[in-house]
Amino acid sequence: MTGATDSRTALVVEDERNIRDLVCLHLGVEGFACVQAENGPAALALAGSQRFDVIVLDLMLPGLDGLSVCRALRRSELNATAPILMLTARREETDKVLGLETGADDYLTKPFGVRELVARVRALLRRATHAQTAPAGVSAAKPINYRHLAMDPARRRVTRDGEEVELTTHEFDLLYVLLSHPGIVFSREALLNRTWKENTFVTERSVDTLVKRVRKKIEHDPANPDVIATVWGSGYKATDV
Repeated sequence: MTGATDSRTALVVEDERNIRDLVCLHLGVEGFACVQAENGPAALALAGSQRFDVIVLDLMLPGLDGLSVCRALRRSELNATAPILMLTARREETDKVLGLETGADDYLTKPFGVRELVARVRALLRRATHAQTAPAGVSAAKPINYRHLAMDPARRRVTRDGEEVELTTHEFDLLYVLLSHPGIVFSREALLNRTWKENTFVTERSVDTLVKRVRKKIEHDPANPDVIATVWGSGYKATDV
């Protein structure tokens, strides 16, 4: 574990030792205590015992791959909402979309520059801090009751049929935009601008994968949604109550 000047912690999951050491070296300069894991099971064991401020996760891990680890992290008790930066040696768009769909917040293609990696981590933390303190206009917003959902913007809390739903920062922001404007159609570009407030090099297709993730968590039947409706050729909306 690298020494740090504050309490921020990072979990770096990478099977190549030299890359792990390089990432931790530069995150240490940023003030992170860096914990390393060389495979998926080790990463999940660590994530089950302590909370991390950010997780850097390699896609191509041996055995339990990065996508499986990401899914498990999003179901974990301590790190379900931790920002995840996925590292991938693949440049195909489908691999990047898969990463975002399984719960990653951003991705970085190998080989990468350490300055870009640090910039991505900083952006993820700014959004996470922004979410914890509640964005302007949201902290004073009234709770939303919509069908079987209850949303408390100030506490960043959502319940489905009375049971709390764990949402990532992007998932919560997208759902808030839609539920606070029922019946209003938002284009993918508009949702992209409202949900990804930092430049993380995502595309409008990322909105589709994010909507799919949210539907799995909040809809009774994600294949026939009654909360988030697709408006073909236009975008998405919260269905009229």
